[in-house]
Amino acid sequence: MDTKGKNRHVDYDKPACPVEATLELIGGKWKGIILFHLLEGRLRFSELKRKVGCVTQRMLTKQLRELEASGLVNRTVYAEVPPRVEYELTKEGKSLKSILNALKKWGESHAVQLIDARVSSES
Repeated sequence: MDTKGKNRHVDYDKPACPVEATLELIGGKWKGIILFHLLEGRLRFSELKRKVGCVTQRMLTKQLRELEASGLVNRTVYAEVPPRVEYELTKEGKSLKSILNALKKWGESHAVQLIDARVSSES
């Protein structure tokens, strides 16, 4: 089934569905990291790419476009040569601050140990 450009779910009335809706907007490997770094403030594309790390330019562009389409990120293009493009969180994007910080704190307390244990058991 082709789901390109389509939401996976259309009925968000069930009790856990707000979680599904949120994950649909911010889920995936890169979106949370992008949003976390944009908590620092407005960043140019190259600065964001450097902070995120091993993401390809194509994937970073794709994820930023999805975040922009979702209303979480603003993109500003300046008419300069070469063009300067900056990204920043919208009001809705900024409302994720406590969630992103909670994910960071949980990751520091739990995720690293769980991943280490999983890697050890696979060896």
